[in-house]
Amino acid sequence: MTYDVKDINLADKGKLKIEWAEAHMPVLMEIRREFERTTPLKNIRVGFALHVTKETGVLVKTLIAGGAQVAITGCNPLSTQDDVAAALAKDGIEVYAWRGESRDEYYQNINKVLDFEPEVTIDDGGDLVFTIHKERQELIENVRGGCEETTTGIIRLRAMDKDKALKYPVMDVNNAKTKHFFDNRYGTGQSTIDGILRATNVLIAGKNFIVAGYGFCGRGIASRAEGMGANVIVTETDPTRALEAVMDGFRVMPLREATRIGDIFVTATGDIDVLRKEHFELMKNNAILANSGHFNVEINIPELEELSVEKKKIRENVEKYKLKNGKFLYLLAEGRLVNLAAAEGHPSEVMDMSFANQALAVKYLLENKLEPGVYKIPDEIDDRIAVLKLKTMDIEIDQLTGRQKKYLESWSEGT
Repeated sequence: MTYDVKDINLADKGKLKIEWAEAHMPVLMEIRREFERTTPLKNIRVGFALHVTKETGVLVKTLIAGGAQVAITGCNPLSTQDDVAAALAKDGIEVYAWRGESRDEYYQNINKVLDFEPEVTIDDGGDLVFTIHKERQELIENVRGGCEETTTGIIRLRAMDKDKALKYPVMDVNNAKTKHFFDNRYGTGQSTIDGILRATNVLIAGKNFIVAGYGFCGRGIASRAEGMGANVIVTETDPTRALEAVMDGFRVMPLREATRIGDIFVTATGDIDVLRKEHFELMKNNAILANSGHFNVEINIPELEELSVEKKKIRENVEKYKLKNGKFLYLLAEGRLVNLAAAEGHPSEVMDMSFANQALAVKYLLENKLEPGVYKIPDEIDDRIAVLKLKTMDIEIDQLTGRQKKYLESWSEGT
């Protein structure tokens, strides 16, 4: 069996989801048509550890159209859409993913993809890269490169690169302009609110909404929460980002202070132990805790359980904790990224640009022999994706005149 999914009978439903995504991802579909003509990935084995969503399905089919052979698993135990996994499996693609994997099952599936001996890895969070370097080093020799999708993965990869531990080149898809300006901000902003609403159906308006972290993801979350009428408070450790949040009109204060007044908390930092014991003890009764970072470490769940005398599942993706002090706290999606665990993740329109970067980054890796390290997406790829996206939206922009170009490239004209 070349797949292991929850229920292969869900395939027809998954195919319809992928069809919907294809209709809303015109840039990636344009790249697919190009790949079909030129087959730049012919016979290249590509291993994926991405959220198995309808949008990922479009990317997988695009690389296959370019000649690639593909094996895929999820990058988070709760983010796989089982119908999409079934649809890909029914198309003959190696898929090892289902929603609700245990930690052991998760890493078994990672290793099944590595048994495919990929020449290119595509990660969201870096688990393929890290497993290869820690446990499957015999594979490194044949890996031509990798691509990383998210901030958390890039943080870890840059740490590896700094320590000279990274043994093959990885493209930093996350920091492409057409990725993080849009996916991290507009995608995470909308989908995080979507996940909170699907899980709880609470009113956002009038609530004190605490956003921990004001990177691009935090900015998007804060903006969308404000748009729904929340009183947004930002907490930060970076002085420049804190200043930016103030200039954007948000209250900024230490997390310990915000803890006392918050109704809804969302972590989006990429770091560990953002919300922990000292905060849980001060929180208001019935506060809601959600995470939008990649791993379930931003909310310290062991410390939350240590403080609790009772825990029960009260709604789908909502666990109610009764603390020793008598207060109740609600944890969404087991502390995993709420936008994918409790909703469908980013809208297809924004993943269109993110996954266009992935597709073209794989092609770039194969066309250029790079030394081990973390590489930015070339400007020409970024610009091409932006131009294609504008074209699909029927938007035209101005062009510089010859004199304007010359002026910008010259230093001699002065004032």
